[in-house]
Amino acid sequence: MKKQLELIAKSYDRGIDLGRRGIDSYDNFPSYITNHPNYPLFQQMRMSETLSDSARKEIVEYLAPKIGMKFIDLGCCLNLMFSGYKDWSSTYYGVDISSKTIELLHEYTEKNHITVGDLHCCSMHETPYDTSFFDIGECVGSLEYFEKDFVQQAVVEFSRIMKSNGRFVLDIPNIGSPEFEITKLIEEYLGRKDRFNLTVEEFETMLSAYFVTEKKEIVGPMIQYFLVSIK
Repeated sequence: MKKQLELIAKSYDRGIDLGRRGIDSYDNFPSYITNHPNYPLFQQMRMSETLSDSARKEIVEYLAPKIGMKFIDLGCCLNLMFSGYKDWSSTYYGVDISSKTIELLHEYTEKNHITVGDLHCCSMHETPYDTSFFDIGECVGSLEYFEKDFVQQAVVEFSRIMKSNGRFVLDIPNIGSPEFEITKLIEEYLGRKDRFNLTVEEFETMLSAYFVTEKKEIVGPMIQYFLVSIK
């Protein structure tokens, strides 16, 4: 688990460094990727922004952020900058394993005079927040990197920091779909191999001890869950 966390952090740190130099990590893939039969599907998803599903209107409509609410974004990446979260009326808290991601977000909020609750570099399975602290939250595009034991610990942590009846959105890979298979290949090339090893049924059984699923949807390579926390 520790080694995988380090690899994920290193990969995203490298992506931030490249981005500062104007280089997109998703450009100039080797031929074994660009010649893959599913690569056109990846390009289509990227153009339609179904890869950046943190920005989906369905998320904001479901979470319904309001003044006075605390919102936790676990594995936040640069969602504050690119997914519209800076415009939400709730107070934003972001957690990410990449120190350079958090550093860039601090720079962004200071430069643009954006007030947030906290931006913290840590793993999503061990956060510094009090029990029942958040009203709404999400973890999108992160659990696919980890095996069962870590996923279990992460779900327990999500439950711990959410208030009873708090709304939460998360996703897992739609394993076996052509959309996931090509994104999995690309993620491995970028140094962050997907290791998710639960079936949908196993994951949903795990989830049911902590959350009620109100709906689920297939979004590109992922299955997205819209949840209510139970205590």
